[in-house]
Amino acid sequence: MKPVCSLLALIVTLLLLTATSGDSDVVTTITAVLGHSITFRCPSTHSSSVEGLYIQRDKNDKVVEFINGFYKGRVMEVSPEYQDRTKVNETDLSMEMRNISVSDEGLYNCVVFVNGKHEISQILLKVTAKYSVLTITTDCSEPERDDGGTGMSCQLNCSAVGGYPRSTVRWAGLNPSLTSIVCNGSSADNETKTWTISQTIMYNCDQPTNISCAVGAAVSDIINICECVFGCYSITNSKAVVESQYCLQ
Repeated sequence: MKPVCSLLALIVTLLLLTATSGDSDVVTTITAVLGHSITFRCPSTHSSSVEGLYIQRDKNDKVVEFINGFYKGRVMEVSPEYQDRTKVNETDLSMEMRNISVSDEGLYNCVVFVNGKHEISQILLKVTAKYSVLTITTDCSEPERDDGGTGMSCQLNCSAVGGYPRSTVRWAGLNPSLTSIVCNGSSADNETKTWTISQTIMYNCDQPTNISCAVGAAVSDIINICECVFGCYSITNSKAVVESQYCLQ
């Protein structure tokens, strides 16, 4: 007689192979926040007579990974990776997955067993993480030109960390014709797979400008650049006796 564990593993494997033989035309997309929980809900019109539910995903063309599920009268083996992170609700045919990571992103199959047959639906899980509060650093200068005049330019850098999926820097308030990209930077954390994004640009000033930058859903504070673009001089307010700077235009 075969050991019980081996027999259960054989039964599960056979059912998994059978379940993947069908295809679903409709894919439901759900989005989870990194580190939070998400619920997979498997549609079925035969909830009163459901015999079992498997939630699984294809690791490659030949291997099917069983996540969690149930089958009446059988004990299901759940891998340690999902045993403490998933919980199945047999009543509403759903599974909660906790502590979502980037590696959980992908296509899942919901296999519902009814009267000896199976129904398959597909769920695409997308993972997102908001980038940190963005910071802009500025380095503005007013170099001498060959014609003896001056022209202010600003080197601007926008950076953000801890976001997913990979995104790009977007600027608001800048004139594209006066903007040139110095460099783009992006790197993924080896453990969390979240991204660090940055961009450095050069901006040729033509007037005082309020700007901001954004990466994903994160937006920086608004800052002012190019406050003096044609040279400055000081005057004194005789009533308030306050010295202020004004730009010559």
